[in-house]
Amino acid sequence: MITLAIESSCDETSCALLKDGREVLANIIASQIDTHKKYGGVVPEIASRQHVEAINTVINEAMAKSNLTFEDIDLISATRGPGLIGALLVGLSAGKALALGLNKPFLGINHIMGHVCANYIVHKDLKPPFIGLIISGGHTYLIEVKDFIDFKIYGTTVDDAAGEAFDKVARAMNLPYPGGPVIDRLAKDGKETISFPRVMIKEDSYNFSFSGLKTAVLNYINQKNQKGEEIIKEDLAKSFQEAVVDVLVEKTFRLTYEKNMDIIVLSGGVSANSRIREAFEEKGKKEGIKIYYPTLDLCTDNAAMIGSAAYYLYKSGKYDTNTFADPNLSL
Repeated sequence: MITLAIESSCDETSCALLKDGREVLANIIASQIDTHKKYGGVVPEIASRQHVEAINTVINEAMAKSNLTFEDIDLISATRGPGLIGALLVGLSAGKALALGLNKPFLGINHIMGHVCANYIVHKDLKPPFIGLIISGGHTYLIEVKDFIDFKIYGTTVDDAAGEAFDKVARAMNLPYPGGPVIDRLAKDGKETISFPRVMIKEDSYNFSFSGLKTAVLNYINQKNQKGEEIIKEDLAKSFQEAVVDVLVEKTFRLTYEKNMDIIVLSGGVSANSRIREAFEEKGKKEGIKIYYPTLDLCTDNAAMIGSAAYYLYKSGKYDTNTFADPNLSL
């Protein structure tokens, strides 16, 4: 079964073609990072306009790389949320136009579900059930994956998501955009010299809260600046990152024990963080729990993960026909 997928939820325009949900025949990504870098973050209107400019090109490049024709396609899909409304509309409009013109079925896909499914592409032997931790710029979810597209949510963010905290702290540290990878690099040369709070780490709830941690970092920076004292960015990055990692690891493993699982799957843009991967692997090896995560190119937004989700959703038959853009779509 050949699936064509489109992703345009934020600042990447992507088109992919997949065979049976796991074999990527093409995955073309046009990134807007260089454009938004000068503004210190994504500017929604500029993102939408650049999606319009890039969408036909990435579709044509994906078709050419896959050596397929439009007649070979069985299913067409595009991200319908969550994301920036203008950006979502570009990909959805392109996908629905193709489906209408080719008389093929069309599915609107949940972007967060796509992040989970990125692991099915990389790890051919991976099958549910398992515990999933989704960590991205706007979302932090702790879930039980019962079947390929059957999720039960145990924890979510109550304020700032993990990726959002990374972005805001990086901005406060005057680091270039995107700030998450820069904090990761700085932390490797730093020491944990600052005690930052691990919010909600001992509570029974599996929800996440990183707003308090972000505020603690901002207060530390302000106090240092007011006193004219030097801020060692490497140590600040290390101390902040360890506070995030401790919460993610503790809650995820606690749910894994509770559900008697032996597999943890990481996904989302923040799962590219080297310290997060290292911490999960260290504890997983000690506890006899397998840790999976996507390759770096599939951690960030891409259409291949959307195509994998579309395949499993279509095969399940458990989907609705809603193809409207929903910027606040929940998992």
